[in-house]
Amino acid sequence: MVERFRIAGEARLAGSVEVAGAKNSVLKLMAVALLAEGTTTLRQVPAILDVTFMAQLLDTLGCSVKVDSDAGTATVAVPGEIGHHCDYELVRKLRASISVLGPLLARCGQAEVALPGGDNIGSRGLNMHVAGLEAMGAKVHIEHGFVIAEAPHGLHGAEVWLDFPSVGATETIMMAAVLAKGTTVIENAAREPEIQDIAAMLVEMGAQIEGAGTPRIEVTGVTGLLEPVDHTVVPDRIVAGSWAFAAAVTKGDVTVLNGHAEHLELPLDKLHKAGAEITVLDNGFRVVMNDRPKPVDVVTLPYPGFPTDLQAFVIAMNALSDGAAMVTENLFEGRFTFAQELTRLGAHVQTDGHHAVVRGVPRLSGAPVVASDIRAGAALVIAGLAAEGETLVSAAHHVHRGYTDFAGNLRRLGADVTVEPDDAELYWN
Repeated sequence: MVERFRIAGEARLAGSVEVAGAKNSVLKLMAVALLAEGTTTLRQVPAILDVTFMAQLLDTLGCSVKVDSDAGTATVAVPGEIGHHCDYELVRKLRASISVLGPLLARCGQAEVALPGGDNIGSRGLNMHVAGLEAMGAKVHIEHGFVIAEAPHGLHGAEVWLDFPSVGATETIMMAAVLAKGTTVIENAAREPEIQDIAAMLVEMGAQIEGAGTPRIEVTGVTGLLEPVDHTVVPDRIVAGSWAFAAAVTKGDVTVLNGHAEHLELPLDKLHKAGAEITVLDNGFRVVMNDRPKPVDVVTLPYPGFPTDLQAFVIAMNALSDGAAMVTENLFEGRFTFAQELTRLGAHVQTDGHHAVVRGVPRLSGAPVVASDIRAGAALVIAGLAAEGETLVSAAHHVHRGYTDFAGNLRRLGADVTVEPDDAELYWN
């Protein structure tokens, strides 16, 4: 069913909200489970659409996946023999589907994975994934829309230099290397907390990995399959950051439970510079904004830089600020599609290449808008909370892919937000 959000404006968010496990970790951890025969249990699993998609994908490979949204768990039962072919109809629904490439190649010696879909945020090539696997002895080519990788005699250790600290390439190479012969070194590796979480689970399963969280990761291959484990997913720093900016946009008072402030040092610093009061708690943090935000310049960069996934939220905050700011997007060129929709709410945003100049206005006005990706959808809903009148955000399915009960959490914070059928055309697949 095509759905949209209906948002009543001029809301102030107040109260507490709890963050579940990270979308950008749990989907990869489900793929990691392929490296062990038996049942792996994941805890603190978010009740999001992408988990359902990944479960369906693993089912087609011969696994039995059970997701309990109420308990926040997912069990992945992996048989002794698994498939290696992933069809387009499932893969097109989420970008994270490519994360099965490394485990399948390591375990089966071959993998056929349709080129992935997911968010409409710009080009995200697989060149570094392919180069890393080829350095480890694989033969990789793209044919009829599939990435086809073969290593019939197994993979071997190699030194892999990444041109850019790509999260996906780091994950693919690291997961493939755990069963390779010898030692693989990944230089200029991604450093995100989710990378550290994946490495931690792999080590629990019997892998030998050092340096996760630094630019140099060393993986020494082990003989035989890994062992299934019971693992708790790291909290979602992007969802935690989303709630932090929601407090600032609505001049609210929000306590983010299970949010790790140390994973959001730069975004929380930007919020502080914008005038928010930030209090770090034992089990999360609190964000209070009493006045109109001050403008803050932001440049998105790989972790520990400002996350591209929070770029839309800082633009929404700057749109209501007392002044002008520049936001520079260095990772995904398609992210500024959000800015075009935000202008329909009365925001003053001008984009030029990688840059967006945002001139704050005293208030926004409600209007129909369309979400182009997960974060754009959530940020448009939050902007609608600060607008006069009613805002309709179409393509709500994007938000469902990354946020657990987003509308319900907003209502618990005092907002008037509902999800309803949308009889309009679905603009984004």
